[in-house]
Amino acid sequence: MSTTVVNTGTEGKIWGGGNEPLRASYGKMMMWFFILSDALTFSGFIAAYGFSRFKFMETWPIADEVFTHVPFLHGQDLPMIYVAFMTFVLIMSSVTMVLAVDAGHHLNKKKVTWYMFLTIIGGIIFVGSQAWEWATFIKGDYGAVQTKAGNLLQFVDAEGHRVAIRDFAVADSHAERTQHERKSGLWFVNEGSLPSYTVEEVVKGLEANDNVLVRTELLDEHGHKTVLSRSESIAQLKNNGKLVVEGANLHVNEYGAPIFADFFFFITGFHGFHVFSGIVLNIIIFFNVILGTYERRGSYEMVEKVGLYWHFVDLVWVFVFTFFYLV
Repeated sequence: MSTTVVNTGTEGKIWGGGNEPLRASYGKMMMWFFILSDALTFSGFIAAYGFSRFKFMETWPIADEVFTHVPFLHGQDLPMIYVAFMTFVLIMSSVTMVLAVDAGHHLNKKKVTWYMFLTIIGGIIFVGSQAWEWATFIKGDYGAVQTKAGNLLQFVDAEGHRVAIRDFAVADSHAERTQHERKSGLWFVNEGSLPSYTVEEVVKGLEANDNVLVRTELLDEHGHKTVLSRSESIAQLKNNGKLVVEGANLHVNEYGAPIFADFFFFITGFHGFHVFSGIVLNIIIFFNVILGTYERRGSYEMVEKVGLYWHFVDLVWVFVFTFFYLV
């Protein structure tokens, strides 16, 4: 019995084993496996965000009203300007990383050092900007009143522009409020910092200012939040007002649905942690480049590996920016 061997002419084209499948080193393959698993994780988070937003569509905060701040330009309404700047910086850091990898292929130590330095600076600017954005989001800007049903009442003028509670509330100098603390004997009561005003003080201010109206979370058919009439505003605040909310945290959110803040802190924080980790890795690689470690090896593959991670982090931010800030 004879055996016929068919020659397909594919010798040398099919991976036959070894430690470099598809001409990729073990380190590169492991980095790709990590990127794939991390991409699935981020996909799950963004999908959960999409489902939650769809469920609470009528009360979801409008991003153009939330992210309007720019450092050193207080009181200016500049929606998405600073977020766009952060995105531009991160994308440009990806460009400098590409240039660093290309310089490594040409064994150009000077250029690798310079482009790695620019990449690190870009990452630091992004993380610092994100920390500033968090602080601004937590502090808040206008304030709102939470109703007994857990909904939010915001305040606008006759033209529909937001009005801060501090601009019209009438503070009662004789009122005395005590924060619940353990030292007061209230062992099982946990209360955050007291708001600047009480609901009663906000009601007095609303009654004294005819040009201030209440705006609810509900969106109308045009995608704008519903503004109540003067009489409805006073009645809604008097009958249903429960707590003054300033800023956003994991419990309350002056901008809208509390779950919006939960996703904001979790997704941007998780991504920020990735960027911070990438900065640390880049710094380690940067000093190894300066010391000539890769020049002696005759290969800058480590720069390429960390470059893959950095490009992945940039790509993830593009999706976060699109779905969280723009859509």
